[in-house]
Amino acid sequence: MDLTEKISLETFGNKQFRIKLVEPDNNQEAILSHYLYNSKKTAKNYKVGAVEFTKEILETKYPDVEVTQQVAEEALQYGIFDTFEIPFPAVDLPKFEFIDLFAGIGGFRLALQNLGGECVFTSEWDKDAKRTYKANFGETPFGDITKEETKKYIPDGFQVLCAGFPCQAFSIAGKRGGFEDTRGTLFFDVAEIIKRKQPKAIFLENVKGLRNHNGGKTLATILNVLRNDLGYFVPEPQIINAKDFGVPQNRERIYIVGFHPSTGVTEFTYPEPTGEKVTFADIKEKEVPATKYYLSTQYVETLKNHKARHEGKGNGFGYAIIPDDGISNAIVVGGMGRERNLVLDHRITDFTPTTHIKGEVNREGIRKMTPREWARLQGFPDNYLIPVADASAYKQFGNSVAVPAIQATANEIIKRLKIKL
Repeated sequence: MDLTEKISLETFGNKQFRIKLVEPDNNQEAILSHYLYNSKKTAKNYKVGAVEFTKEILETKYPDVEVTQQVAEEALQYGIFDTFEIPFPAVDLPKFEFIDLFAGIGGFRLALQNLGGECVFTSEWDKDAKRTYKANFGETPFGDITKEETKKYIPDGFQVLCAGFPCQAFSIAGKRGGFEDTRGTLFFDVAEIIKRKQPKAIFLENVKGLRNHNGGKTLATILNVLRNDLGYFVPEPQIINAKDFGVPQNRERIYIVGFHPSTGVTEFTYPEPTGEKVTFADIKEKEVPATKYYLSTQYVETLKNHKARHEGKGNGFGYAIIPDDGISNAIVVGGMGRERNLVLDHRITDFTPTTHIKGEVNREGIRKMTPREWARLQGFPDNYLIPVADASAYKQFGNSVAVPAIQATANEIIKRLKIKL
């Protein structure tokens, strides 16, 4: 459901009507979509806001009619809002509940839903990522998590907090660095939510460079806050590589897990590699991709010259072609993320350019990977919808977590919580 588009309404009183809304603010669409697409247990957290927004909608449509709270509630119960089929609906009988902070396009959510969890709150600020998230899960994420007006909607009682928060430096006053030293950073907001809500477990993901960021002080402060200020058992963080969990991508990320003292958990073992051997051929497009993914002759020449210059200086920079029997480099945001993951695909037969390029389409079969191939490199299933333009899709998958690695780690977390899967 997109509240910026038409909303179909069933019989209300003795009328049927359709309305068109301007884009709502103050998290209204997030509240209503969380209400509509969650289980009854979770939906109750958002009922008050959903009723208020419904009342506002009806008052806007019928300014001469008195719309009471009761009328708005009945309108919601009658199912006046159209909902649409989504690929990944909430589980019917959830075994645990989690929240998804800095949600991106829902990598954490996919992984934990696969384990039987229900996402009871999600937040993400990027507009295009929200669009992709909504297309796949039905819910519009809440907005800026640093704002109290967003935090107030986080429910109580969930078991797991998930967050792929950005890496930011802290202004460390003391030798060890504590809760107050993280003020002004997004980790502070994560820590504040942990302090308020006391989840049974936490699962944080970040770039590998966090380990040495700011001389190691950033990670040391994070661990000190989680262990000493918040009292969680936090084993040593681990670098997990996506290639060890069934996707052909060399992607290392640091995982940090923690357990509330009430759980009694005092040991944790990260998951062992699956041993599954996969290559690019396993995720390669079955049909020849569109001509637009094949590089122009001038682009290829530029890349070759750039690489030659760096090789002359003894550097290893430059483009890379991934063989079908190899695995990709880490997919990241920006041109180099694509240029370091070019492939050879000689199936092309029509070399007519479909976009404005300099030169001609190259005859060597050199192309970029497609957004769908990037999705597969991150472990997203093929029924995951990509409703945005290619540029946004590359950014979103480049920023995402690798779903299988997240799921394997989350599975170990749930085991420690003694939740039967």
